[in-house]
Amino acid sequence: MATTNAEVRVRFAPSPTGRLHIGGARTAIFNWAFARATGGTFILRIEDTDPERSTQENVDVILNAMTWLGLNWDEGPQVGGPHGPYFQMQRMDTYRAALEDLKRRGAAYPCFCTKEQLDAKRAQAEATEGGYAGYDRTCRACSAEEAQRRIEAGEPHVWRLRVPDDHGPVTFDDAVYGSMSFPIDVMDDMILVRTDGSPTYNFAVVCDDVNMGITHVLRGDDHLSNTPRQILIYEALGAPVPTFAHLSMILGPDGKKLSKRHGATSVEEYRDRGYLSDAVVNFLALLGWSLDGETTIIDRERLCEAFSLERITKKDAVFDETKLDWMNGMYVRDLKPDAWATLARPWLERAGADNAFFTRFPNWAQVSYLVLNERLAHLDEIPEKLAFLFWGPQVPELDEKSVQKVLLKEGARADEALRALRAVLADERVAWEAEALQEACRAVCDQLDMKPKLVFQPLRVAVCGIMVSPPLFECFELMKRADVVARVDDVLGRVFA
Repeated sequence: MATTNAEVRVRFAPSPTGRLHIGGARTAIFNWAFARATGGTFILRIEDTDPERSTQENVDVILNAMTWLGLNWDEGPQVGGPHGPYFQMQRMDTYRAALEDLKRRGAAYPCFCTKEQLDAKRAQAEATEGGYAGYDRTCRACSAEEAQRRIEAGEPHVWRLRVPDDHGPVTFDDAVYGSMSFPIDVMDDMILVRTDGSPTYNFAVVCDDVNMGITHVLRGDDHLSNTPRQILIYEALGAPVPTFAHLSMILGPDGKKLSKRHGATSVEEYRDRGYLSDAVVNFLALLGWSLDGETTIIDRERLCEAFSLERITKKDAVFDETKLDWMNGMYVRDLKPDAWATLARPWLERAGADNAFFTRFPNWAQVSYLVLNERLAHLDEIPEKLAFLFWGPQVPELDEKSVQKVLLKEGARADEALRALRAVLADERVAWEAEALQEACRAVCDQLDMKPKLVFQPLRVAVCGIMVSPPLFECFELMKRADVVARVDDVLGRVFA
């Protein structure tokens, strides 16, 4: 079903009860991209009806995660809009108005059955009648006069939907799952409003979607069982039923529902681990949707041009963090210099860089990008890879394996190489920049008649503490000459004295 209607209105409606889960983020991305692809409107609505967990702090977490992902909303918190307020707790008057409308239509009735009565009926049905078939409509038989008398007497009650006796199966065409049908006999007269006057989830979400003019509901398929119930409410309100598109589950590599046992599951965790928002959006967009079945790198602009409901699959998507790492690495390598400088600086500060470092080495961004961009899966690897830059004149601890394999290997002549290199590095006539340093040190290979590996590996261990590091001479550009020379002296004294 192709959609080109400029009046498309979609919403993402998270509950602010914690961090934004990856599954929720994928739902938000699909709604956002669909709105952009159709010239429609993307609404952010906060379902904050859980008073204990729906805190302002959690609302801020949701908003910050959405902002970091770059999923700008057209209506909602912080931006307003003509269909607000965009918090459910501020919309109680709309639910009361909808209930009054249903009463006038004869589509809602009060139910005075207590929880104890309902529990007893459920237990009896399950024990003697082959299973529970839902509420038995006891109070539906109450006359209007009796119901009013009991209400005026202060008897606690809920309000239930009066499902029409002659209603056939609830059917709808899901944009992902196709034609769906649910037998009406499993649709009991559901509660719309609780005894305390608060709306149930199904009632509130339908009221909100009607009042906000939602045309398409894209959400996880864990809501599929709610859909026929919600359709009954739409019908009772005389409101048009939106197009539904239910999205497949996101599974871990073991084929089970994605959870903390698989590692990070929230947007904030990936942000804090140094993933780029562009990569996360690209990756999540491909969990259940594809451009052509082959393309893996899709920027935001292309996603917002090409997204369509037809390309959503009902096959469960697998969250493969190895693929995300690869994709993030691709985005890191494609960063522009200004973006790299902004993103990398906090991580360099964690590694030990201070304001003096950034002042002393004004080319820090260019050099650090050169030495790292091909080697990063995510930015939180920067501190570990570049910590050695900030150790000063001495390596805190030499890797024992590297010492034995490189410095003390029989016949390696590591001490001889280090002494010759030390003289070159200390020579102020050699410019302190990568190309000049490498050329001067390479001359040591000819001077000692040694292979470059046997010359440079001891230097790497002496300066970095280990035999594996980013490109050495480029890194020297971000270090003081005196510190590099002092480290070589320290190793010569510590290992070869």
